[in-house]
Amino acid sequence: MRDTLRQMVAVLQKERHALAGLDVDAIMGCAVDKGNLCGRLGDASPELVDEECRGLLDAARRLNEANRRVRNLIASNVSARLDAMVGAPTLYNAHRSTRRLNYRA
Repeated sequence: MRDTLRQMVAVLQKERHALAGLDVDAIMGCAVDKGNLCGRLGDASPELVDEECRGLLDAARRLNEANRRVRNLIASNVSARLDAMVGAPTLYNAHRSTRRLNYRA
């Protein structure tokens, strides 16, 4: 389990660099690697989690959360730029009702 967690931290660090460089192929490769590692970790017994593993788990959680935020920022930026180019509202707003109700507080 310890080796798998070390590999996961390494893949998450690699993903962070790929996100920074907007390297789509590397990002996709990291996604595949993370999926494979998650499969291996899913089979691990909770009794194998020692103090070192807890530290690695914490590092992996923090890296994964940071990478998730970067992915979301990139997606939001791309969406805003596409909307600005075509002058259209975001796709998320396309399903909202165009009729507005006037509420007075």
